[in-house]
Amino acid sequence: MRLATIILVFSVLSSTFSTSASVDTITTHHIFRDGDTIISAGGEFEFGFFSPGSSTNRYLGVWYYKISKGTVIWVANRDRPLKNTSGVLQVNHKGITLQTVNSGDGIIWSSNTSKSMNNPTVQLLDTGNLVLQDEHQDVNNMKDFIWQSFDHPGDNLLPGMKFGIDLVSGIDRYFTSWKSDDDPSLGSFINRLDPNGYPQVIVTKDSVIWSRTGPWNGYKFTGLPKTSPGGIFKDTFVINKKEIYYMFDLINETSAVMRFVLTPSGVQKLLLWNYQQQSWMVYINLLVTDCDRYRLCGAYGRCNINNSFRCECLRGFIPKFPEKWKAADWSNGCIRRTNLVCGTEEGFVKYTGVKLPDTHHSWYDMTINLQECEKLCLKNCNCTAYANVRSGGKGCLLWFSDLIDIRDLTEDGQDIYVRMPSSELVKSWSSRVKRKIEVIGIPIVVLLGVISLLVYKKRKLLKQESLNVSSESVSLTKIENEDLELPIFDFKTIEKATSNFSQDKKLGEGGFGPVYKGVLDDGQEIAAKRLSSNSNQGLDEFKNEVSCIAKLQHRNLVTLLGCCTEKGERILIYEFMANKSLDSFIFDENFRNTMDWPKRCNIINGIARGLLYLHQDSKLRIIHRDLKASNILLDHEMNPKISDFGIARSFGGNETEANTSRIVGTYGYMSPEYAIDGQFSVKSDVYSFGVLLVEIISGVKNRLFCHPDHSLNLLGHAWLSYKEDKLLQLIDGVVLASNNHFEVFRVIQIGLLCVQHDPKDRPVMSEVVLMLSSNMKLPHPKQPGFFMERYFLEADHLMSNTKLSESNDFTITALLPRQ
Repeated sequence: MRLATIILVFSVLSSTFSTSASVDTITTHHIFRDGDTIISAGGEFEFGFFSPGSSTNRYLGVWYYKISKGTVIWVANRDRPLKNTSGVLQVNHKGITLQTVNSGDGIIWSSNTSKSMNNPTVQLLDTGNLVLQDEHQDVNNMKDFIWQSFDHPGDNLLPGMKFGIDLVSGIDRYFTSWKSDDDPSLGSFINRLDPNGYPQVIVTKDSVIWSRTGPWNGYKFTGLPKTSPGGIFKDTFVINKKEIYYMFDLINETSAVMRFVLTPSGVQKLLLWNYQQQSWMVYINLLVTDCDRYRLCGAYGRCNINNSFRCECLRGFIPKFPEKWKAADWSNGCIRRTNLVCGTEEGFVKYTGVKLPDTHHSWYDMTINLQECEKLCLKNCNCTAYANVRSGGKGCLLWFSDLIDIRDLTEDGQDIYVRMPSSELVKSWSSRVKRKIEVIGIPIVVLLGVISLLVYKKRKLLKQESLNVSSESVSLTKIENEDLELPIFDFKTIEKATSNFSQDKKLGEGGFGPVYKGVLDDGQEIAAKRLSSNSNQGLDEFKNEVSCIAKLQHRNLVTLLGCCTEKGERILIYEFMANKSLDSFIFDENFRNTMDWPKRCNIINGIARGLLYLHQDSKLRIIHRDLKASNILLDHEMNPKISDFGIARSFGGNETEANTSRIVGTYGYMSPEYAIDGQFSVKSDVYSFGVLLVEIISGVKNRLFCHPDHSLNLLGHAWLSYKEDKLLQLIDGVVLASNNHFEVFRVIQIGLLCVQHDPKDRPVMSEVVLMLSSNMKLPHPKQPGFFMERYFLEADHLMSNTKLSESNDFTITALLPRQ
């Protein structure tokens, strides 16, 4: 009887404990062992013991639970793993401790808190933050936490997590890479905010600076790409007497899942969870070029990623070791040609569009303007340069040491004023000529008259000579002389590679001219695009493509290997793409059946990433203006690459749109505002991308689409199908077989959002990429552009028969094309 009573009491107590305990909390009553876990209230994160990769060591940490289960974002005992033993975590009035089961190794890890608590609890929040708090504390108020994992980061930065220094408590929140994917112990790379001088972010490798950002300019750290162009999240940078930190937060509670990570190789990435592919997608690489390497060009050197010879000395400086400089060893930097002498006449040389040099030994004052800043620098003989702290003329920044780690920036660059002796200051041409004339004692008026006469005769002679020289040949010669970082092939090499441009080597022909397959002497396969004499595209388009695509590098853009302008030829040499163009698959009855939904989905995502790079991450903002299926090439693994930049336009700074009276593009892909009014912008490319999405899913060409019940184009048909909830009739049968109907419907909706009539309603490509890779709620699209009845001419009906026409694409240069 007594035994039964004990069992009954124990059962009641056990039941009471299990119902009162929260799944996201550990209290002093818990013995938390290996195999136990807690999950945050919303199911976002899980906390417990784990072994990374192929390792058998056991660690205590936090990882994603709802998505990407197993992606660890924080580890407690990074450098003291549990080996061949189990661990126990306990919570008591002194904090959190982790020790082995037999306690032989003592305490493995602890929260190291000094404050004594009455009723401590450990809770895992939906932010990924593991917090220690005492009774009656507000879980939403970080100041109430006794301890939190967000104050002791690993290799990840999550939304709402501070990165920087608390000047009151002394807490320094910095990130350290894992040693490898299987080993979370401290790796070689540390990413931290340097508070010395004006704060900047530096990455060190084995305690040596590896890379750094420029200073915060009011909305971002200069030298880094714009991290949230589509308004997915907002950046915050706080600098005051109590703390200095950076933080990012998601906007409008989107369903996007994002995180910054510092990889074992030192690469900083912003990752976005792709719900469709169930994997992490690289949204932005923060430091990716040679010029991002710290002090590549040494002191007073300036790095330009667009030049094959990356470094040059600032004006008035010369290489410290010229022979090493010629051998591309720029690490020793430059020295002054003329030394500064305090008390003599000195001034400043202005450099624009640069990442400001290392600010570790700088001084700043946010209350004074640029003019006052200049005066302060002149008064101090040790001041080497000055600049505004923030864009727009706010704040003063002074340097008191050598200027290190300067690079050119095409976007968000700042101005810096470098101190120079008067002998090195830039003078006007007239003053320099005047000084030389006075030295040799010739009357200025007489000599200027002689110079004017010589200039006149020279111009007249050049004008006469130009009548006998082809302007096109001159332009082609100019291309050869320009520094485009692009190899120039001689004509014989291309002729030999293509078997004298044999018809057997011909891959196809577009508006530019025929394209031939070739093999160079080293075995490399190429595609040679040769401008025909009657081509619709001329010298301007050829030069535009050479100068534009030569500076672009992305896995979803075709690589231009070089060009040939010998003997008046205009030939572009590309990497060979084994599977030709996208239109040869999706619009061909025979090959379309090989394009299942996973392949089409991969192609869609690849095109989107390539277009995002053009609009946002390339050195210049590029608007393609002729995005269509025939300009999407496919490599041997069916990865898409955007090609044909002959009519692309590049923008610098904050330019995003322009007007033209010369409309160029292809029927069916042009946005209404461009086709009718000549207004083009990034939203014009978004429209073309939307058309492409609907074509890829339906397997039908927009312009040549026919339906027995109406005379709408493909976009009009898609719009009606969407409104009437009949999207199944729009989808290619091969795609329907995948059973991923929800994903396909979603992509159609994204396509319709891209082709809305008003450019303001269309998303930008960063938003499109997010829509494609997440399950965020989509708005309902409005009516597409060119939603109208149209009637085919007899010629159009003939062209719609693909058997009668090898190519359905017609590039136009008309003012008012019709859809």
